Amino acid sequence: MSILWLLMALLLLGFVLLPLIRRGRGGIEQVSPGHPDAADPAAYGFVRQEELDVRLPGPDEDLLQVLELVQRTQDYRAAAQLLAGTESAGERRWQRVQAFAGAAALELQQRPGGVHETPGGQWLRVWRAEQPKDAGGAAVHAEFLAQQAWRTSTPGTDDFRIIMEEARESCAQAALLAPGDPVPYVTELSIARGLAYPQAEFDQLWLKILDRAPHHMGAHLAALHYWCEKWHGSREQAYSFAEAAAARAPEGSLLAALPLFAVFEHLPEVNLVASFYQSEVVTKAIHGALHAVHAADPDDPTLPHVRHLLLFFLVRAERWAEAMQQLIHIDGHVGALPWTLFTDPAAEFALHRALAVAGFEANGGSPAGLPG
Repeated sequence: MSILWLLMALLLLGFVLLPLIRRGRGGIEQVSPGHPDAADPAAYGFVRQEELDVRLPGPDEDLLQVLELVQRTQDYRAAAQLLAGTESAGERRWQRVQAFAGAAALELQQRPGGVHETPGGQWLRVWRAEQPKDAGGAAVHAEFLAQQAWRTSTPGTDDFRIIMEEARESCAQAALLAPGDPVPYVTELSIARGLAYPQAEFDQLWLKILDRAPHHMGAHLAALHYWCEKWHGSREQAYSFAEAAAARAPEGSLLAALPLFAVFEHLPEVNLVASFYQSEVVTKAIHGALHAVHAADPDDPTLPHVRHLLLFFLVRAERWAEAMQQLIHIDGHVGALPWTLFTDPAAEFALHRALAVAGFEANGGSPAGLPG
């Protein structure tokens, strides 16, 4: 009888621990080097985990060179020049504004300043003081404030609202300096989510973006968050928004991949169904994203964003060769969803990469047969 009670206790313990092991969007266990699934990604020429770049989703050498120069010299002028030469309606300007703002925010976090120390990100404050009419500096400052609110405060608190209201005013100033630039309005989408704009007010903001850049992928990604169940919409509203955008997307637009992002935003907290990532809803979203990737301009700056999310889903759906196809395009950079949601983005990316390699080899793949 004691053995029976022991078996029952172990069974109950399994039911308790299994959801904890598989909880959230992580849920993949690490494998030890001696495990048969622990194939060697280095054999494929992939970048070592400690050398993965967590700043950007893909390469932008001009941006990286300018960022290095600005942070080393604390002189903003190279950043101002780069943004002035970046097309206002394009995706790359949005990404560069985000990168400059994020760099300043990270500097401030690392060096908050004090009596005898200049706070980090001082170059951005000097930029705004010396060039108050510069549209690029105004856009970066607005994005910086929005990021600061999310980084340092909790939504719903007074501190959060104060910073977000300041960011909102900065967005309005940036928009006045560059009437045709959608970026200040894209930044305001994050503010709208944080301050819980009523849907009518959000719709008015969205129309301003559609008037300037109707197929802006970054704007659609930001708006999708607002419509998600965990914020101010529902699963149905988020799916409807994503599917409508995909349906009206012109050929070559990555908006056809938006439904995959909607699926990701509504992944179950606990997934005990092994076939979930092979379900009809997920499979349809993956196929839409694959089509978008194949039809997109190879130089589209939002293409790496889609490839990173595809890698996540393809690995979990055990579609190894297709996962490897994404890896050969994005390896080296991990500054994108879903990796940025984890405490150690490089480690999470490296784990999925190792699983892709192991699955690829287990099904007869090899470095010589890597898909091109």
